[in-house]
Formats: sequence, structure tokens, C-alpha cells
Amino acid sequence: MTVALAELTRTFARIGCLSFGGPAAQIALMHRIILDEKKWVAEGDYLRALSFCMLLPGPEAMQLATWIGWRLHGVPGGLISGGLFVLPGALVVLALSMVYAAFGQLPLVAALFAGVQAAVIAIVIEALIRVSKRALKTRGALLIAVAAFLGLFALNLPFPVILIAAGLWGFFTTRPGPAPDAPPPAALARSLRAAAVGLMAWLGPLALLVAFAPARLAEIGLFFSKLAILTFGGAYAVLAWMAQEVVETRGWLSLTQMMDGLGLAETTPGPLILVNEFVGYLAAHAAGGWLMGLAGAAIAVWMTFVPSFLFIFAGAPFIERLTRTPRLSGALAAITAAVVGVIANLSLWFALHVLFAEVSTLTLGPLRLLWPDPSSLRPLAAGLAGLAAVLLLVRHWPLVAVLAVSAALSAAVRVL
Repeated sequence: MTVALAELTRTFARIGCLSFGGPAAQIALMHRIILDEKKWVAEGDYLRALSFCMLLPGPEAMQLATWIGWRLHGVPGGLISGGLFVLPGALVVLALSMVYAAFGQLPLVAALFAGVQAAVIAIVIEALIRVSKRALKTRGALLIAVAAFLGLFALNLPFPVILIAAGLWGFFTTRPGPAPDAPPPAALARSLRAAAVGLMAWLGPLALLVAFAPARLAEIGLFFSKLAILTFGGAYAVLAWMAQEVVETRGWLSLTQMMDGLGLAETTPGPLILVNEFVGYLAAHAAGGWLMGLAGAAIAVWMTFVPSFLFIFAGAPFIERLTRTPRLSGALAAITAAVVGVIANLSLWFALHVLFAEVSTLTLGPLRLLWPDPSSLRPLAAGLAGLAAVLLLVRHWPLVAVLAVSAALSAAVRVL
């Protein structure tokens, strides 16, 4: 089907501005507009492309948007569709990050964000429930999820180790199917060219940062490049690890700032992983003011999303072959099950730090457990988290409305 490039641009500019609500809502939005309204892509092709994007690290909705543009107009179409899917949200997150860095410490503003933090607990629990329904359909998947949770919460194993172990388990415990046909030489050549250009666009700037940029900007580039290849299962899967890295290990942000950033990213269009832009801005701003903050935000966005373009442009010609490979599907299913345990750990980690003022680490041999001081319970945070859970999980209010109510109530209590 022939689609004018201008029409593709207008359509994805519209999608980028309307893509609230996380990957499930964004994928449904694209299905309605691209398949139901425009009829640009067949249902089977769309579902195979979605399965392929779920095999990849990175934001699957943005990668699916990139694939649609690639399918209709090659690499230029993919750059337009994927870029416009991200751009509106990136501009909003940048503006909010600058406002937050300038005014986030005012008492009333701090009270607003305290309400957002309480609501984040309910948001992450909703994500846990949603992913669990999709991933935990067998006893084996449930055991993988429990093992992943215990490995992170009780044994403090590195997040990448959890994902790699789950993927290997799923790969080697799945019966191999027939070998896929060899790709045509022309398709393989195009894929290799795309991979070479993508690697230069990703690693070339990273090398320049390491060689010539201030240390903080080089660290931001390296950190988000590593994160880009570990983001299996969506942003929630890496948030706990990212938060521990930027808060406890690197000291770029406080825990309060990290959770405020997640709340901001939840209220804006585009992928939730745009929280990386907030982290990049604040980390660089703390080291050199707002100009360095702009550089940090740009680096975080570049290192987060350029790999996704690379994966799509290099792998899109082979989608049908890859999605019908049983062992790859088995690896994906095991990783998705492990992500449930990862998000459960994130839920508990966030909840303990929001609801209690004092949280210590209890060491019992190889076990390292978070242990809250019951006397430090924050009653307002607990009440707001409970209210947010009822509104979101029981009453099914829109996410933005839940965040607004929680923030408003927190600010009202502060004023009174």
C-alpha cells in the first residue's frame, strides 16, 4: 500500500501527542489508527511485528511505531514514525524537568510530589497485575517469577544476571523447532548496512563523550547505553535497578527525586522510559547547571532510543523467521515471567521507602532484607496510597486523574 510521507508524518505526530497510558494503551491506539482507520498494515503482520518487538530490549510500543514507518517508507519512514512517537513526550518531560530542578524544593511543590509518590505505589502494583495476567500462565512461569523476586529482594543479585539466567533457562528448556530458511543475500546485506550505521550513530557519540566531555556527561552516556540493552519487559522491569544505581550507588538523585520523575513520566505522552531523560537532566544539572542539564537530557534520550532504531532496522526483514523460532519464544516467555518478579521487587521497594521514613537493611548470612521501622510510618502517604489503589484498581479511574487527586489532597493537607 502506498502512503504519502506527509500523511505518515501527520498521523504519527497525532499518535505521539495522544500516546498516554503506557505500552498497552499505546499499542491499542496504534492498532485503532493504523489498522482500523487507515488500514495501512494487515493484522497478522502487525501481531508478528509486536511479537518481535517484545523479544527486544527497549520500549516495545516505540519500536512497533518504528516498524510501521519502516514497513511503509523504509528507513526514512521508520525515523519519522519512531521519532514522532517519542518527541512530544520528550519535550514535555524536558520542560517539567527544568521546572522541577528550579522549583521542586518549595514546600507546596514538595507536597504535590509527595502525593504523586504515594500514587506511584498503586501504579506499579497495577503494572504488576497486568503483566502477571499475561506472563504467569503455567506453574513453571510462576516459579521463575518467584525465583526472580527472591534473587533481587533477598539475595541482592544483579538485575542483568536475573534476566540472562531466565532467558537461558527458557531457551534451553524449549524444544528446538525446524531451522528457519536462510535470509536472501540482499536482505542480509541491507540488514548489515543498517546495523553498521546504527552502531556508528550509537557508539560514535558515546566514544566522543568518553574522550572529550565532562565526566558527568560521559557517565550518563555510558550508563544509559548499558541500560538500553537491558530494558526487557518494559520500563518497570529496570526501574528498581536504575533507581538503586542512580540513588544509592552513584548519588545522582535522591530517592524522592527518582520517584517524582516516575510520576512525571506517567503523566506525559510517550514511553515511560522517558524517565531516563528526567534522570539525565537532574544528574547533569547537579554537576553544572541548566546548560549541562540540557546536555544530560539529550544524551539520555539519544542513548536510550537510538539502539531501538538499530534493532528494528537491522532485524525487521527477518521478523517472520525470528518470531517462529520456538527457542527464542521460550526465552522471551521466561524473561517475561522473570519480569513479574522484578516488578514485584520494585513495588515492595517503592512502597517501603514511601510509606516509612526509616528503612534499614537486615543481613542474615547471604540474605539482605529491607526492614522498615514501624514507628516511622507516614500516615498521610499510607492513606493516599490506599486511596490511589481504590481509584485505579477498583474504580478504574484514568491514570492522570488518580495522580491529580493524590497530589491535590497532599497539597491541601500541607496548606491546612
